[in-house]
Amino acid sequence: MFEIGLNLTSNQFDKDRAEVVARAKEAGLSGMLITGTSLEESQQAQTLAAQYPDYCWSTAGVHPHQASQWDSRVEQAIRALAAEANVVAIGECGLDFNRNFSTPADQERAFTAQLALAAELSLPVFLHCRDAHPRFAELLTPWLPKLPGAVVHCFTGSQQELEHYLSLGLSIGITGWVCDERRGLELREMLPLIPVDRLLLETDAPYLLPRDLENKPKNRRNEPCFLPHIVRQVALWRAKDEDPVWLAQITDDNARRLFKI
Repeated sequence: MFEIGLNLTSNQFDKDRAEVVARAKEAGLSGMLITGTSLEESQQAQTLAAQYPDYCWSTAGVHPHQASQWDSRVEQAIRALAAEANVVAIGECGLDFNRNFSTPADQERAFTAQLALAAELSLPVFLHCRDAHPRFAELLTPWLPKLPGAVVHCFTGSQQELEHYLSLGLSIGITGWVCDERRGLELREMLPLIPVDRLLLETDAPYLLPRDLENKPKNRRNEPCFLPHIVRQVALWRAKDEDPVWLAQITDDNARRLFKI
């Protein structure tokens, strides 16, 4: 099984990054994608990925929260990072109108610039959208014919949004949010609507620890070693007889095809 969304640069992993990767391998993960959310973290993500060749890869981009930092210097640095063999997507990029840490105008400017860069470099995009679907889709859609692929990471939207993304040909990233008996029920019911060849799985660690996990860690920190739990639960909720081992392999294949690894 392949982990498509791991924030290994987080300071929550400062004391035990190597052990986190080791536990992921012991849990049966075949590979992991480390998320870049700013220039600095994209550089750190690439450096970390290089420490685990053929097991870890990374993205390079600027999250909408940091969109105000986007300028020509950042763009050139992201472009340089994207030339590294272990950088396999542009992002995390998109729009987040929930908290607006950067203004909507800055978010739209940075998002569009990163879509253009991904199209130029023929790289897939690792996307973020929160409370911004209409404008997000409006900005994204014209670029899709020029992009080799795209995944909406950590999808938690409505069924209407899901159906729109699927109609655009996007892949959908599902996290342990679906394991939340309070907030995740709507998403759980949508799982059968996602074609299995468009489904990707992730923890978004250290965030979104699955609430139904037995023996939760005392520090409440999520880790990629908990991805097998998410795989089992997603298989159960997609279809009563769906084999989680089969689903793990299919979603692994999907990730490797999308990111060309």
